[in-house]
Amino acid sequence: MNLDLFGFLVVVTVAYLVPGPDFLIITRFAARQRALGHVAALGAQAGLCCHMLLAVFGLSAIAAHSAVAFSLIKLVGAAYLMILGCRILLSGFGWRDRLEAACASHDANCSKQHAFQTGLLTNVLNPKAALFFVSVLPQFIDDTLPAGPQILLLGVIDIGVGILFWLGLVSLLNRFLPGLGKPHLQAWQNRATGLLLVLAGMLLLRTSAERP
Repeated sequence: MNLDLFGFLVVVTVAYLVPGPDFLIITRFAARQRALGHVAALGAQAGLCCHMLLAVFGLSAIAAHSAVAFSLIKLVGAAYLMILGCRILLSGFGWRDRLEAACASHDANCSKQHAFQTGLLTNVLNPKAALFFVSVLPQFIDDTLPAGPQILLLGVIDIGVGILFWLGLVSLLNRFLPGLGKPHLQAWQNRATGLLLVLAGMLLLRTSAERP
């Protein structure tokens, strides 16, 4: 199998170094607690697993080539990011989200569940994640062999690299920037994160329905 693994690893590394919605979500939970950041990271990577499996079976390829399907995914994803961003933005001005408050106060497991679900939905509803698996991964496979197994292999490598990257980033943030969890800094982080997520949702609406 003549896979360009080195080139693929370079592209994947650069992709993870460029902050996106998953970066904002993971760092926000990491500021509250290291474990929450780790769980949010696992949720984000689980969302990529969904896109990887869809790509292997060709479903996301259909969505990527269908203007209607892509537009629907784009609208849902943009709406989720903007709603989530507004909730986080309001929490930065003293409006505590009831679910998060209840989880943090009464049930640590619920907080972890919330962190995982938020990370999961952030990537599941991101059409750019689907396009990565159907447009970028095929550039590194051997055209003479079946595409499905190769996309699965590259997808597993991508998700594995992401897990190591996110877990390492969360640990570094907690070790070298422990003050991120302080209330006054948390409020400013919520405002910045919320605003950036709203902007990300607005930019997502501007994404062309055509394959890049």
